[in-house]
Amino acid sequence: MQNFKSQIVESGKRMLSEGLTVATWGNISIVDRENGLVYLTPSGMPYASLTTSDIPVLTLDGKVVEGTRKPTIEKDLHLGIYNNYDYAGAVVHTHPKWSMIFATIGKDIPLICDEAAQILSGEVKCAHYALPGSKELANECIKALKNANACLLQSHGTVCVGRNIDDAFSVATVLEYTAELYYKILSMGEKPHELKKEDIEYMYEFVHTKYGQK
Repeated sequence: MQNFKSQIVESGKRMLSEGLTVATWGNISIVDRENGLVYLTPSGMPYASLTTSDIPVLTLDGKVVEGTRKPTIEKDLHLGIYNNYDYAGAVVHTHPKWSMIFATIGKDIPLICDEAAQILSGEVKCAHYALPGSKELANECIKALKNANACLLQSHGTVCVGRNIDDAFSVATVLEYTAELYYKILSMGEKPHELKKEDIEYMYEFVHTKYGQK
């Protein structure tokens, strides 16, 4: 149990240091499927000063079972993802610069490079706008994640899902990298080459089953 809390604390610092958010924006969670528990960042607390005692623990149906801190206002979004997508082991909700450009104009981000195909799994859709912390936002996010492991939240930020916390950060990093590429290509008045669906499927499968060491 303590290990999951430590991962949340370190992940908050990592999100700041990697430029994926500013101040107290964004939130992070990890699910312990074996015990049906979810560990989340607390609401509105600076990431740099978080300790393991600040991390609230909830059941998958939203009951607080440990901790005195109020969980992130996006707890329904995190719980909804875990209850709808069995592969999800961690969720990172970020507010990064390049992805935010597309989130604020409600524009999807296509897979325009091999890195995106290997990590993001599908075109990154922008969810319809809903107020932060609302069940409507959680539902829109869940719908936008249907064919990919990341989505944009209209005028709000990104949601990146992984099998574990490192995987979720990989998704967040590659999404931001792709967003920057896409913005700069469009600013040149050019149109990027979009990868074919079958090539995306092949590369995603390859990198998750055959690439690298066991």
